[in-house]
Amino acid sequence: MKGYDDKKIRKLDLMAVKIRKHIIEMLYKAKSGHPGGSLSAVDALVALYFVHMKHNPKKPNDPNRDRFILSKGHAAPALYAVLAESGYFDVKELTKLRTMNCMLQGHPVCTYVPGVEASTGSLGHGLSFANGVAIAGKLDKKDYKVYAMLGDGETGEGQIWEAAAVASHYKLDNLTAMIDRNFLQIDGRTEDVLKLESVRDRWSSFGWNVIETDGHDIKKILDALEEADAHRRQPTMIILNTTKGKGVSFMENNVDFHGVPPNEMERNIAIEELTLAEKRLGAAI
Repeated sequence: MKGYDDKKIRKLDLMAVKIRKHIIEMLYKAKSGHPGGSLSAVDALVALYFVHMKHNPKKPNDPNRDRFILSKGHAAPALYAVLAESGYFDVKELTKLRTMNCMLQGHPVCTYVPGVEASTGSLGHGLSFANGVAIAGKLDKKDYKVYAMLGDGETGEGQIWEAAAVASHYKLDNLTAMIDRNFLQIDGRTEDVLKLESVRDRWSSFGWNVIETDGHDIKKILDALEEADAHRRQPTMIILNTTKGKGVSFMENNVDFHGVPPNEMERNIAIEELTLAEKRLGAAI
């Protein structure tokens, strides 16, 4: 990854902790939402929005912008926090998550929130939407890139594989998808609900370029994104090996926090842990 020394990476890690704190506070205040898959998605979103993607919060509809589609729409708190910290809207809006007449609903709505490209939440649809945006870019001779994030449990949806075939057929090398591979979904372990392995072999067999990396190492994520952008004549799938609930000890690898917000005690413990992580990273910069 070019141009980023350890100090800059630590600053990005610090932003990731800040985003995780936002997620905990948002969900605690809303008394509703999905902490586990939001926390696992943070590092990839930080890599995309604070380094890799071409976007401008002051011009959210710039026709030349890169596009990001959050197919796993229940991870909206992570996307909202990243958009707010990027400057798309006031950070104070985060405290209104899931309230009446607030733009930040439980799943992203593109007509409400600046920077949200697609209304998502019905799992399985995001990759098809991303295909359409990528095809439009080709037809319009635009050089923007399209990025999409899928949940690993979401890939049990049949429409995902129709979309996978289409992207390969049309050689959509302007499309990079990512799987948040945390091995848990609402009903338990992905391998118990519907076996997914080998994820790499499945996507390769559908004609995709496949990269596998640590989904919590921002430098490695950025390296993978650069490699994907350089690849030609195939769409790329980046398998992000992640931990559900990353950053909060009692939420990590705990399916109980797929869709259950923290109570007051849990919120306090989570914020304490994340604040300690913040201090350690801050001291190292």
